[in-house]
Amino acid sequence: MSQPSLVDTSTTTGTAPSGRQRPVLSRRMLGLGLLAIWGPGLIVMLADGDAGCLITAAQSGAQWGYRLVLPQLILIPILYLVQEMTVRLGIFTGLGHGALIRARFGRGWAMVSAAPMIASAIGTLVVEFVAVAGVGELFGISKWITVPTATGALIALALAGGYRRVERAGIVIGLAELTFVVAMLLARPHPGQVLAQLGSQPMGNSAYLTLLAANVGAVIMPWMIFYQQGAMTDKGLGPAALRQARRDTFAGAVLTQAIMISVIVAMAATVGRRNPGAALTSVGQIATALAPFLGGDTARILTGAALLGGAMVSALVVSIAGSWGLAEVFGWKHSLNDKPSRASAPFYLSYGAAHVAGAILVLGRVDLIGLAVDVEVLNAVMLPLVLGFLLALEAKSLPAEHRMRGLRRWTVTGLCAIVMTFGLYAIVPLLGL
Repeated sequence: MSQPSLVDTSTTTGTAPSGRQRPVLSRRMLGLGLLAIWGPGLIVMLADGDAGCLITAAQSGAQWGYRLVLPQLILIPILYLVQEMTVRLGIFTGLGHGALIRARFGRGWAMVSAAPMIASAIGTLVVEFVAVAGVGELFGISKWITVPTATGALIALALAGGYRRVERAGIVIGLAELTFVVAMLLARPHPGQVLAQLGSQPMGNSAYLTLLAANVGAVIMPWMIFYQQGAMTDKGLGPAALRQARRDTFAGAVLTQAIMISVIVAMAATVGRRNPGAALTSVGQIATALAPFLGGDTARILTGAALLGGAMVSALVVSIAGSWGLAEVFGWKHSLNDKPSRASAPFYLSYGAAHVAGAILVLGRVDLIGLAVDVEVLNAVMLPLVLGFLLALEAKSLPAEHRMRGLRRWTVTGLCAIVMTFGLYAIVPLLGL
């Protein structure tokens, strides 16, 4: 019996159902097993732990101790179940998220879904570049050096050629977030206190609910759905890869939530115990708050590495997702496996332009706090639209045997509704209502 291919039958000739060329995985790649398949889930989940999320986790630990550890654990299956739908859609349709919406519902709806996501991607880029600038300032390096350097590196990475190379580089960068695990261990949290506070959930406190909503609402970002479905097609994965692709996604969900938990615990065991009212809205404030407990140099290095890794991998993923979404709406050639050419020029130009625009906004001293709030609001408002499309596509575009049924469908739909509710609830204090 022949070995099943990791690519679908349309991919064995190098052509996806969308008509664009897709890579054919070599025998050597087939032999590598999970190394040939894993990656999209890991990188998108590492990007989910971006600078904004890490700062939110730091605030959670400083203000509420270990109480928000339990919600982070509960979010693991929610995060996995939502992103797993993008895995099946990418593998069995051979289309990115925007392209599939266009094929199923028309270009108008594709533009409705992609346009705010692209705006959110640019806004998110700005927030990540602010974090890059903040990390540089920890070590006395001007933002006029760090931001242009980061911009150039991210553009060069995409132009270097090959989705797999971009993916591997992004994962390596994102793993720097694990330095907060070191910070957690150095903080020496008391296990008894952690367990005691897990069962203490002050759901009647509006301040706690607001921070809880911020954590839940941020677990699914609209660009994550566009990215992971596009990554399935750009990597050329077929039905035989489904099991490993699911494991990749689950491992990524566990990893990103473990990082968030390590941030919460590290801050709860230090700042939350001695100075729970400390302001933690920037890279510098987090490093300064940890300095009395970990030492100045250690706090700067661990905080800087984690936030720089999170910011850079997020900037990479959101910019690719935004460019893929734009290209899928207008039918541009948009594979990272294609070298820049006249046909792929619009895709690569949009990718580069997003980074340049983000860098200019940071260097030009735009109202960055206001912009960061606007991005959070936009992401929250988009969740019903994006998750609604995702559920509709899962029900209509997949082969019948690969669709959700019965209890699983009702469970996933209910969890999506919870995420949407918390996301919309989180925008109320941001808008001052």
